[in-house]
Amino acid sequence: MFIALAQTRHFGRAAERMGVTQPSLSAAIKALEGELGVQLVWRGSRFEGLTPEGARVLDWATRIVGDSRTLREEMRAARHGLSGNLRLGVVPTALPMIARLTAPYLRANPNVHLEILSRSSIEILQQIDTLQLDAGVSYLDNEPLGRVVTVPLYTERYLLLTRPDHPMAARAQLTWTDLAGLPLCLLTPDMQNRRIINSELTRAGVETSLQLESNSILTLIAHVQAGPWVSVVNAHTADLFASTPDLSAVPLSGEGEAKQVGLIAPWREPHTPVLAALLAEARRFGRG
Repeated sequence: MFIALAQTRHFGRAAERMGVTQPSLSAAIKALEGELGVQLVWRGSRFEGLTPEGARVLDWATRIVGDSRTLREEMRAARHGLSGNLRLGVVPTALPMIARLTAPYLRANPNVHLEILSRSSIEILQQIDTLQLDAGVSYLDNEPLGRVVTVPLYTERYLLLTRPDHPMAARAQLTWTDLAGLPLCLLTPDMQNRRIINSELTRAGVETSLQLESNSILTLIAHVQAGPWVSVVNAHTADLFASTPDLSAVPLSGEGEAKQVGLIAPWREPHTPVLAALLAEARRFGRG
């Protein structure tokens, strides 16, 4: 309940998440404060934040709840085989390839329920830390990750996605400089893929003025199909969509250092059995 209150920053929403009444949640928080002998929450007419002691207890509580989940799932696996729930956050650009990782995992573990959620790289790290996600698939080497376990999956390559009747579609290869003046549509700036592309365009001296941005890859592809827009996508997205007759993908050369994408899991060990099995599958995927 304390973790839910810290995450929602609202007594009513925390109570709703936990399936209890607000007075019951408030009483439980007060009981925890009494047990620990410190005030955890600043209170006025509403939730006003955690005290310094509350922030420290939140760190311990997150670890305790995570370890408790691991213990329960490990004992359940020992009795009944691998089963349970796994919540996986995936950056939008990795969604077109994710079945290559998760389909073999689910076939090998038919009693596991997997929930795949589209999240930005920042959200993935935050939600792993707060136990809202069990793991994530995100970029490994473009921005700081903090204290996590990582398993590289693939190196991202970029292509220009266009309609087949676009003048650039006939080219065998393009450079980032060739994108100058094109009507680009890209992911929103909160997405790490967009920050990577911005970096490459800046390195090439290309200035852009976007008419269209979206946090959805499908939205970008739909507008490329409608024209006159073009977009920059990774190879997995191009493989999935550019085989259709109304889209064409041209490789981009001259980019900076390759961008690795991989599985990210909490640093704490042991991991739950279902997460440990996913990490093992990711290692097999990366070697392949």
